[in-house]
Amino acid sequence: MTVIRSFKDLDAWQVAMKLTVEVYGVAKQLPATERFELAAQMRRAAVSVPSNVAEGQANGRGGRYRHHVRIALGSWAELVTHFELLKVLNLVEPAKLGTMEAQLEKTGQLLHGLLRSLKTKTVVEAG
Repeated sequence: MTVIRSFKDLDAWQVAMKLTVEVYGVAKQLPATERFELAAQMRRAAVSVPSNVAEGQANGRGGRYRHHVRIALGSWAELVTHFELLKVLNLVEPAKLGTMEAQLEKTGQLLHGLLRSLKTKTVVEAG
């Protein structure tokens, strides 16, 4: 079992950071008409995911941690929506979208797993 000493040890944070880097790359490729609108929104949502995981973990166990993971999940869902728009509007190559969708899915799975583990630990600790 891996000991978590900081948020950087969390798989959810590590994968979210990779996702953020990918989002920045995609945002750069958007047409000029979207660079200040959709691209900026995508970057903010992407940065929010690992930032909230980090902030939650730094707050320690309990409700605040769960709260920040839920915010990270909200930002993740926002990114999923942005990528659906990219697909519908044909703003990014389909091959690049496939890679991003896989990264989004992995990030979402890890965030949901982290939230479940925090809920389980709270029940066990209370018992």
